[in-house]
Amino acid sequence: MELRQLRYFVAIVDHGSLSRAARVLHIVQPALTQQIQQLEEELGASLLHRSAQGMQATDAGKIFYEHALAILKQIADAKSAVAQSTDKPTGTVALGIPQSASGALAFPLLTAVRAAYPDIVFQLTEELTGNLTEQLASGRLNLAILFDDGQLGKFHTKTLVEEQMMYITRANSQFACKRKSITLDKVLQSPLILPSIQHGVRPRIEQVVRAQGKQIENVIDITSIAILKSAILADMGATILPISPFFAEIQRGEMCATPISDVTLSRTVSLCASKNIPLTNAAMAVERLVLDVSRDLCESGRWLGAKSLAEMKPVKSCSPSN
Repeated sequence: MELRQLRYFVAIVDHGSLSRAARVLHIVQPALTQQIQQLEEELGASLLHRSAQGMQATDAGKIFYEHALAILKQIADAKSAVAQSTDKPTGTVALGIPQSASGALAFPLLTAVRAAYPDIVFQLTEELTGNLTEQLASGRLNLAILFDDGQLGKFHTKTLVEEQMMYITRANSQFACKRKSITLDKVLQSPLILPSIQHGVRPRIEQVVRAQGKQIENVIDITSIAILKSAILADMGATILPISPFFAEIQRGEMCATPISDVTLSRTVSLCASKNIPLTNAAMAVERLVLDVSRDLCESGRWLGAKSLAEMKPVKSCSPSN
């Protein structure tokens, strides 16, 4: 198996066409076809099939595609690590962030990276926590923001913040609490709209509820934070989440957040890296920025309901511009 075969295969899947991939790769189509046939013979599996939409990966091809991307990225990172200097890091850094944390951290971090390290190609991916864990382990991501559920031992981790989770409803909702705080029993009496189990926050909620000898009986599972917001605004129920994904709606008076008084419901947000794949200088520079930016957001009050747990001291030149 040759690296060029991996590049050829990825190009075909990305472009959905042998002819388009051949043009991008600057090779003739028969030669491209021959290389893919040799790759399939070596693997003993068909990787591509032709459909009305063009060339698409088979089930085996989809699995191989993920591995090919990870291998090609690690090779690119290795070349970048050898070539770059510590004073002016360059190269590509891929960071994954969960949907429920991106509202607070994504844009400030993107701004900070562009300002401090313009030569770094920064790839910011928003995904479900389960997908981020798989991509980080395989090497497709250099770094990932994950929620500490006690299962992060296979990664190098640096703690960022602790976020308080609250009872959130539509303003003037039939499920809204009229007091300054609400008990867990009252929360569980409402229909709850919660992220699905693939989100790192859901297992934490379930754990706390079970520890109180209770269970969530009336729940609507929604994977998308955007759809979850729509369901709350339609007054289909309430949710238990940190404030940050709903900051804009709360500011506009469309939603309200009430503390839960009799249990501690919070999540710990960590920055994670693989234990098996070393970070490039560029990735280490972004790692430092994530720590600095998260602290700055907490200290300035822009990350609502979050308390900084980062260990590194802030670097003024790395803070995002206001």
